[in-house]
Amino acid sequence: MPTLLARTTALAALLALPAYAQQATDSVAPETEIEAEAFAFDVSEAAAAAMEAKMAGEPVTAQSYMVAAANPLAVEAGVAVLEAGGSAADAMVAVQAVLGLVEPQSSGLGGGAFLVYYDAASGELTTLDGRETAPLAATPRLFQDDAGEPLGFWDAVVGGRSVGTPGTPRLMEVAHRKWGRANWGSLFDAAIAHAEDGFAVSPRLAQLVSSDERLNRFAATTEYFFPGGTAIAEGDTLTNAAYAETLRAIAAEGADAFYTGPIAAGIVQAVQGAEGNPGVLSMTDLALYDVVERPAVCAEYRDHDVCGMGPPSSGALTVGQILGMLDTVDLAAMGPDSADAWRLIGDASRLAFADRGRYMADSDYVPVPVEGLVDPAYLAARAELLSTDMALEEVAPGEPEWDHALNWADDTSIEFPSTSHISIVDADGNALSMTTTIENGFGSRVMAPGGFLLNNELTDFSFRSHDAGVPIANRVEPGKRPRSSMAPTIVMKDDQPYLVIGSPGGSRIIGYVAQTIVNHVDWGMNVQEAVSAPHLVNRFGTFDLEEGTAATDLDAALQELGYETSVRGLTSGLHAIRIGDTLEGAADPRREGIALGD
Repeated sequence: MPTLLARTTALAALLALPAYAQQATDSVAPETEIEAEAFAFDVSEAAAAAMEAKMAGEPVTAQSYMVAAANPLAVEAGVAVLEAGGSAADAMVAVQAVLGLVEPQSSGLGGGAFLVYYDAASGELTTLDGRETAPLAATPRLFQDDAGEPLGFWDAVVGGRSVGTPGTPRLMEVAHRKWGRANWGSLFDAAIAHAEDGFAVSPRLAQLVSSDERLNRFAATTEYFFPGGTAIAEGDTLTNAAYAETLRAIAAEGADAFYTGPIAAGIVQAVQGAEGNPGVLSMTDLALYDVVERPAVCAEYRDHDVCGMGPPSSGALTVGQILGMLDTVDLAAMGPDSADAWRLIGDASRLAFADRGRYMADSDYVPVPVEGLVDPAYLAARAELLSTDMALEEVAPGEPEWDHALNWADDTSIEFPSTSHISIVDADGNALSMTTTIENGFGSRVMAPGGFLLNNELTDFSFRSHDAGVPIANRVEPGKRPRSSMAPTIVMKDDQPYLVIGSPGGSRIIGYVAQTIVNHVDWGMNVQEAVSAPHLVNRFGTFDLEEGTAATDLDAALQELGYETSVRGLTSGLHAIRIGDTLEGAADPRREGIALGD
């Protein structure tokens, strides 16, 4: 049997642009493949070379700076900022502004983001929480019917009810104020030019539009994505004058132009006027929104510190728990072809997800045992449960050390995978990892008059407020931020950033990031091989195996170990930069992104 490592390089060619989406419960994207030739939309020579390297399983190298993100136009905008002497924070603003235009299904001004930043001058690692907030008028019964029963998922998503207060524009501004040095207004030039002059519709965007049966629910959204009644097609030139005007206002006036005045009024009108499913977002919610700086959450793994975003994200805690439980296991000796290695990884993930469902939520509203959950002694005790020859029959939350005597019920909220990730390192050694989202593909499907889609992040809350009379930590509350699985990560080694990584993918983000770190640290894959490697993910008992890859070779062995398995598309969007004597960048072959630098 060919090894997983040997087949990593071939994976990119095998996948081409593979089954874009997950099963129906996970995404709006179709279960179809797009040939590699269809990927050749107009890009620069350097971007085309980066694509070829990605598909060949080779990292892109650079000496000074690098950007890895989900669309070549966005990457090029960020690289231009770095080339002109801008910081990683400056480049992020330019990248995000373009991403909101060219992949509107995944992120944008109408969504939220988490950012992890290493400041080379101070040696400080910190995080910015730009997660959306529930409107002040929201109640724990926001997603329940008159009888107190949870709404159907799509009944909740499509329309204004699911829209939280966007955080991305304010986060862009706060990051620039803290770490930027370029002129703020100039950072939007590339996005404005693409919006006015037009950009080529990518294969992924075209495929997602044509397959989303909910995208024509509202007039403004329909007019943009189905001009003249026909879905936009790959290679079409698409313009967005309204988005250009929104960016001009933000460039001239800062994020206040988004959170007050005509842009804010347009957002509120779109949310409250969403026919059939209006929301409760108000001008007050927008005016009050702020980004929160929080300490990074770090967990030890081998001789590294794996650091990321704490609550309201479950990303760093759950990734840290998985790796912490594996820290004493010699995965390197077992190798990536070992079913028993995957048993250990899979069951460590299941144990971590049990804790996630019980304890993790917005720590500004409920106490979360952050230190206890990643305490090495606690994780060592949890790891003892893995000392068996078969899959664990059952998993349950543990009892981390905690200074609160509170009883929480388990949460079963769904988190969908349409998100994007940006990794940046600048010439001064500053490093940025940011995961950005509007949640489901095309979010709430509501488009604001300013030319951007609005999120459906509120459906990341539990639809139930209690279970058998016991409160659920991730229930809806006014002003609260819903739990997330986004896991922007900076892996530190010898107190210096070593790996800047993250991915979209809903709650599978956690597995994608943890596995990629194992691929690189334990199994010696280069950063592109580690990103491209076949996925095996276990959250709740079933082992998901990536279809069309060497992961399926382990199907029978994992079943013999007691697992149910599911062969399916696992469309991560990993973007990583390894920092050493040179920079090595990687972009996921499953999506359209590249890594580029100089």
